[in-house]
Amino acid sequence: MGTAASTSADTSSEHHAGGQLYVSLQMENYRLKGELVPHVFGSAPLVGSWDSSKAEVALQGDRNSAVFKVAGDEVLEYKVFIQADRVSPFDLAASWRVYQENFQRSTVRGIPDVSIASATQAGNENGSPASLELDIEHYVVPAPSSANSGPVYAANMTETPRSLTRTGKFSRNDSSSGSSHSQKDPGASVDRPGGMEVIVPETAKLSLESGLVESKSVGTSSNMQKHEGHRGLFVDRGVGSPRLLKSSSASTFALDVKLDSESKNSMPAAAGAVAAGAIADQMLGPKEDRHLAIVLVGLPARGKTFTAAKLTRYLRWLGHDTKHFNVGKYRRLKHGVNQTADFFRGDNPEGIEARNEVAALAMEDMISWMQEGGQVGIFDATNSTRKRRNMLMKMAEGECKIIFLETLCNDRNIIERNIRLKVQQSPDYAEVPDFEAGYNDFKVRLENYEKVYEPVEEGSYIKMIDMVSGNGGQIQVNNISGYLPGRIVFFLVNTHLTPRPILLTRHGESRDNVRGRIGGDSAISDSGELYAKKLANFVERRLKNEKAASIWTSTLQRTILTATPIGGFPKIQWRALDEINAGVCDGMTYEEIKKNMPEEYESRKKDKLRYRYPRGESYLDVIQRLEPVIIELERQRAPVVVISHQAVLRALYAYFADRPLKEIPHIEMPLHTIIEIQMGVTGVQEKRYKLM
Repeated sequence: MGTAASTSADTSSEHHAGGQLYVSLQMENYRLKGELVPHVFGSAPLVGSWDSSKAEVALQGDRNSAVFKVAGDEVLEYKVFIQADRVSPFDLAASWRVYQENFQRSTVRGIPDVSIASATQAGNENGSPASLELDIEHYVVPAPSSANSGPVYAANMTETPRSLTRTGKFSRNDSSSGSSHSQKDPGASVDRPGGMEVIVPETAKLSLESGLVESKSVGTSSNMQKHEGHRGLFVDRGVGSPRLLKSSSASTFALDVKLDSESKNSMPAAAGAVAAGAIADQMLGPKEDRHLAIVLVGLPARGKTFTAAKLTRYLRWLGHDTKHFNVGKYRRLKHGVNQTADFFRGDNPEGIEARNEVAALAMEDMISWMQEGGQVGIFDATNSTRKRRNMLMKMAEGECKIIFLETLCNDRNIIERNIRLKVQQSPDYAEVPDFEAGYNDFKVRLENYEKVYEPVEEGSYIKMIDMVSGNGGQIQVNNISGYLPGRIVFFLVNTHLTPRPILLTRHGESRDNVRGRIGGDSAISDSGELYAKKLANFVERRLKNEKAASIWTSTLQRTILTATPIGGFPKIQWRALDEINAGVCDGMTYEEIKKNMPEEYESRKKDKLRYRYPRGESYLDVIQRLEPVIIELERQRAPVVVISHQAVLRALYAYFADRPLKEIPHIEMPLHTIIEIQMGVTGVQEKRYKLM
């Protein structure tokens, strides 16, 4: 079988333009002798002056001889019947993939989706190239500078108080991810995460006007383009060259969209279910529901800040512009870090006034940020009295929808652990040299809050009762509706504070990696097989005491083969962990895409996050299908080893590292490297191992 691109001399002929000549050879009266390989095969361009129709006539039906090589030096010659057809580049690519799959069948198709191998399968003799002769710490390599390699106090990573910046009492210099959005003047355009805008037209303002069309996937309008006399709609399929769809009407259908700037700015940088749910909520709900405030409620040392940080990270990863406002950070900047337990007494009017003041400043900052385009604000404070919560609800009237998130914990062991972590990490006790003195002061502060604490019974609320241990508990909801609040509840049901490692690694080097081809389902190379054995040795050492650990792979054979030497743990195949679908570009090199599909190549280069391969996926699509994986990783209480692919691991890593969406396509994810993500009460920490 061979392929050849054809260029017609008659460029006005629509029938021949852009076609390719597909040539198939049928052998006559042959007997299979070993593996026959065509002596000349592949694709080659025809001379530009050739007329493809004449070439087709010349080839069709001719009986010629074809030369084949058998393993070794033997050459066979057979009569062949030649058939030539014109096909599109897309169909040609699909045919080539089918040929490749038949040419080399997968070696893993008999493995069930869930399996477990004996522990002896992973064994390697000492001294073999695959053995790890040194302690695994020897293979540690530096993590990126943006990664957290040690415990981080979550409140320090929250939004910088802008109101205090305006008063000149604090110079804004914050490296947290929440402060990466620069302060905007009122009315200025706001940078959205990933740069995506979804515009919702107001139904009453839709009108017909020739020359304009609505882009269905992002809701923006653009001038109607003509294409060789056809009338139709250009429907955006992501970022890339447009595809002309014929209109069902003979006349041009158009919409003049009058844009509401608040609707425009309150949409997530997302695709799929997230975008669909957000648009439905925006079109059907009241104006204030376009912005959501999650107001934390609870006594100190109940995991409020940790829960707020996890929720912020999850919503950002889904594409919602989310910020975490910690009132304690405002208090420390406004009144200093040396406040004793007396400052928090319920009968201290000066303390109450000072704490309400900084809470109001934080709420004002959050509402101002929402007016600039922010979508979800996480308001992190004790908010332990009805009077405080009523103050916040009054400030939010007509601006945003408030949902109270109350965390209740009755496990004295967990509370004691949290108290000790608080004293060790909180800036409130950084200048207290004696741990016991800080510990006793915090216990008194906690008693002061307990005396005046009033559980939430008003408004919309979510109560998490003894959920942090991961051993059950209760979650109560009241007056919760809408897509985003529903997703928040679902996420919170599956989160806990149980420490456990998550190991992320790409498959061993594949044969397509060697050839520089994207996608495909090739086996692993010799180097990849060596890494698979080293990985098994590493997992055996790292998780030797973790009997409940599991191995997750995609359904593609290069990840399954990489996991094969690992024994003693259940292995689970996830379709959601498959590599990004390259569509018609599957199996091509980037040089081939650049040469044969220059528009697609340039579109991808301009915006890798939203670019969608023709008949394939974008990174935003990958994020959407990975949400169940993230939820399950949060729910797991035992270690998990995820063996997947570059694009998928970029998206997973971005979730744990809280990296902006726009950075995901550019995150370095090298082969033969293990990224260990440590989940626990101190947040997310990272360590990397390079085995080869």
